[in-house]
Amino acid sequence: MSTSEKQSVALVSMAASAVLAGSKFLAAMFTGSLGILSEAIHSLIDFGATIVTYFAIRWSDQPADDEHHYGHAKIESVAALVETALLFLTTAWIVWEALSRLYGGEQHNVEVTWWAVAIIAGSIIIDYNRARALKRVAEKTSSEALEADALHFSSDMWSSIVVLGGLGAVWAGIPAADSIAALVVSGFVARAGWQLGARTMNTLLDAAPAGATSIVRDIVLDTHGVLTIKSIRLRPSGATMFASIVVEVARTMPIDEIVRVKDAIQDRVQERFPNADITVTANPVTLDNESVFQKVMLIASRRNLAIHHLTVQQLDGKLAVSFDLEVEGSMPLGEAHETATILEDAIRSELGSDAEVESHIEPQPERMLEGHDAAPALAAEVTASLMELTAPFARLTEIHNIRLRRNEEGLFLHYHCRCLPGETVEKIHDDIDRVEAGLKERYPDIRRVIAHAEPLGHRKHAL
Repeated sequence: MSTSEKQSVALVSMAASAVLAGSKFLAAMFTGSLGILSEAIHSLIDFGATIVTYFAIRWSDQPADDEHHYGHAKIESVAALVETALLFLTTAWIVWEALSRLYGGEQHNVEVTWWAVAIIAGSIIIDYNRARALKRVAEKTSSEALEADALHFSSDMWSSIVVLGGLGAVWAGIPAADSIAALVVSGFVARAGWQLGARTMNTLLDAAPAGATSIVRDIVLDTHGVLTIKSIRLRPSGATMFASIVVEVARTMPIDEIVRVKDAIQDRVQERFPNADITVTANPVTLDNESVFQKVMLIASRRNLAIHHLTVQQLDGKLAVSFDLEVEGSMPLGEAHETATILEDAIRSELGSDAEVESHIEPQPERMLEGHDAAPALAAEVTASLMELTAPFARLTEIHNIRLRRNEEGLFLHYHCRCLPGETVEKIHDDIDRVEAGLKERYPDIRRVIAHAEPLGHRKHAL
């Protein structure tokens, strides 16, 4: 539904209200009917309300700016509140005049004419059609101002029916029926004002749409990775529902996984509420079951530092932590030591000041190494040595995918081996380390040996 269409339906309603109010005032003047006069006053107020609605819609459709971050949609709520006040003023006047006629002793002759009846009947048809048109557009655009107008025309229709019945009773010889009909009309007007005022106040007070909080809560709690909900804040503004959701996740969760959780919440809430403007905040929190390993790795990861060979010991009630810290090979020792000290202090702060924390600094090249296959004769010689050195280790079988490369740092040997699936990683790693030590002793130019262990029975890893 376009902005121009909203404004068009408001303009048509404005014209209809003007016609209805004018015709009813004429009928009231010539018949002396309080019921018709109350209807005329009602329509006149509707005419003023449609003017307010039209300008409110034009204002509310303006986009958000530097001073109005949530747009201008709430001006429609202010317009609806003005219309509510007008409805209650109308109700008070009708009740006062009707009671004065019923109990004040004054005689008011009501002349029932065919054209007065025709005006009321015609207004019923117009009110019905305008109420339907306004209701349809209001539902599509969540426009409170248009909904208020629809409510006005709907209440006009029913009150006109009551007035028509009152005129029939007066024609049948019951003069008091006109005032009684006016009191019934006032009931319709008051009910419309109460409904409109309640909805408008809810919007102005940022009340969440009915049932929305429960739906959003269920969606969030059903999202994998969410530990708990800190807050859910929903507020409507015109056709948009602004949603602010704060959840807690494990601080050990990787950043990309936290982003996935936030995106999942936003997508699922958006699917349920297409017009929602959603903000999701995920606060990492400490879990009671975090291990020392997880804590240390997390501290290093947050500082963008790579560590390995992490060892944690419990010595006489005191923790002893050691690890290898990788830094750029060209980094000066003073800078590297400062980096290590900062990391060690952060770990002590987390584990306790009495924790023993030590790091081993080693170089980690950050540049791309240009390499090439080693000479065939050397590759064959190293391959033979590898087969010889692995033979005593029964855990290491089916040596394959052997590659020897040379770069500016030296020789790099890669190979795959097969092991029983039930063997522990620790035992396999020890055997591989012994093989590596033997190779480096025979060939000092070997810089690294990279062994890839595969379980027996699995398809060989293709290169």
